[in-house]
Amino acid sequence: MTAGATEAPAARREALRGHLAMLLFSALVAGSFSLGVRVANLIAPEAITAARFVIAAGVIGGLVAVGGAGLNRQAFRAPWRYLLLGGLFAAYFVLMFEGLKTAPAVSASAVFTLTPLMSALFGWMLLRQRVTWRIAVALILGGLGALWVIFGGDLAAMSRLQLGRGEAIYLLGCVAHALYTPMVRRVNRGETALVLSFGTMLAGSLVMLVWSWPQLTATDWLHLPAIVWIAMLYLAVFASAATAVLVQYAVLRLPASKVMAYTYLTPAWVIALEAFLGQGMPGLILLPGVIATLVALSLLLQGDERRAPPRDGGDAGKGVSWGGR
Repeated sequence: MTAGATEAPAARREALRGHLAMLLFSALVAGSFSLGVRVANLIAPEAITAARFVIAAGVIGGLVAVGGAGLNRQAFRAPWRYLLLGGLFAAYFVLMFEGLKTAPAVSASAVFTLTPLMSALFGWMLLRQRVTWRIAVALILGGLGALWVIFGGDLAAMSRLQLGRGEAIYLLGCVAHALYTPMVRRVNRGETALVLSFGTMLAGSLVMLVWSWPQLTATDWLHLPAIVWIAMLYLAVFASAATAVLVQYAVLRLPASKVMAYTYLTPAWVIALEAFLGQGMPGLILLPGVIATLVALSLLLQGDERRAPPRDGGDAGKGVSWGGR
């Protein structure tokens, strides 16, 4: 058996693990919209973001310590990398909460689905990752579907680009998220996903503690509503720690555009979750947009390219149970 024949099944297995990681990612992200919209006006965006980063850093740091995921002196080479990633992640979350003060959960989740198109652009700029015509069509279709949902099916508003204030603020955060995805691969120097996530969350905590100190000291932590603490823990453990590891695990196995393709599932998850929470189903006018994003997802996931095993030697997900290790 040739070396190439041996590598192909291994590459497919690694790609499958990347897809499974992003499927879980899309479900966890959906929960952050439904919870976030319920607490966005109860606590300063900077304060809750700082708290979630500190908690997430503690959770991932504990996993690193227990699992022995390669945390050594070499992992802290060029610490600017972690500050860059942490700063991008922090900007995304702060702008998300600021936007959710006025943007509905479903509309905000549709804004999030614009990230694959932006991620593909940044992927080309940073990594020279090219996209096929099929992927380009899928990204455009997904973007149009997202715009349909964002503007509530109002073609007149869409033609005038009458974007709500909350959606516009959150769109800026999504730019940071889209840049973050290929940047992970660009600055990775062989660290495992868990170690890279720990460095990102630790640096993000430092950035947020400096950035949000006035809001942190002004917050009455002892008298916050219970829903804020529930949201904070969910956002820290699942929507920060877990999603950071999942994205960094997947981005070492899949092209940036395919990693972010799973964001197209987010509106569907949010619609289902909002209905479960008693908010009812959105109007049928939004259905064409949701269908367009799901078609875009299917197009993006067709015909995985043959890829070499991840450049960290297959250990990108070491210690991460959802990676199938």
